[in-house]
Amino acid sequence: MKRIAVLLLSLILIFLSACKENQTPPTDSCTIPSTPVTTGPTLPSTSATPTEATEPWEQYITIQYVPEKLNNGVTYTGLPAMMEIDYLVYDQYNLRSLSTERVDHAFGAASDGKPHHITVSNQQRFDQWGTSALAWDNLSQDKVLYLTFDCGYEYQNLTAQMLDILHQKEIKVTFFCTMDYLCDAPQVVARMITEGHHVGNHSLSHPSNSAALSREELAMEALAVENHLRVNFGYSSQYFRFPGGVHSENAVELLKSVGYRSVFWSIAYADWDPENQMGADKAFQTVTSRLHPGAVILLHTTSPDNVAILSDLIDYAIAQGYQFRSLDDYPGWNET
Repeated sequence: MKRIAVLLLSLILIFLSACKENQTPPTDSCTIPSTPVTTGPTLPSTSATPTEATEPWEQYITIQYVPEKLNNGVTYTGLPAMMEIDYLVYDQYNLRSLSTERVDHAFGAASDGKPHHITVSNQQRFDQWGTSALAWDNLSQDKVLYLTFDCGYEYQNLTAQMLDILHQKEIKVTFFCTMDYLCDAPQVVARMITEGHHVGNHSLSHPSNSAALSREELAMEALAVENHLRVNFGYSSQYFRFPGGVHSENAVELLKSVGYRSVFWSIAYADWDPENQMGADKAFQTVTSRLHPGAVILLHTTSPDNVAILSDLIDYAIAQGYQFRSLDDYPGWNET
């Protein structure tokens, strides 16, 4: 009898284990399709007569991304939901031979109120490309600063604390958010929008090398975030930041072709690892010593040091005659 009881118990355990293995796992609140929907290639509709030649690179494919409607289909901001859009990807195979060489964005440590020569060269290169990219405002005559934050994931409610300070100081900034961040912290993102900040596009998957992506793949990195914002926040973004700053001429041109302005930076420091902070005093000294007119400042929302210095940083910069401006105010957008 004892052996029979043990055998029955074993059979029951095996059955329960099998049932557990066959259960459908809970779905993520923000699932992401693994592949885009594409149609094409197609020649663009133009007024040209059929006998006129059309450049091969003018052919395009259409990519589509239909996001999930979260929060029971109600936007987190209370704003009306926007229709998702498609992107037309021209020159799918880069027939124009735009450079695909990987460029790791470097900026150098500015000093004496002047941008580093690397930053100067960066902006000259972007201007030559004509690709609506900003590393440093070399056009404004005033002492202007553009404050931006990268948001890869939420950490210890630090972003809300930063928003409190920005609200108190009446400063508007741009938060570049990944899809993960939009899914993990939608209420924080909604607050960014409703309090008048820009939410920038920081990509679907935060690729380590955007220069290695095809034009179609890179367009999907942007489109997924754009349509998620449209449907779930009633918001559309026009600014893109390459993860890690890794880009190429081809990549920046692709982003411009689908309607984005690429934003890099001229001031940053090693602030992204919350477990490896340098301390508020050193962080404050590092950032303030690098201030220069036209600077684009990059900070991360995962840094406790940034929360600690943000109020003093704003006060110090204003005392030095600087003005914090929106990315919308950069005059170079009108020249490309």
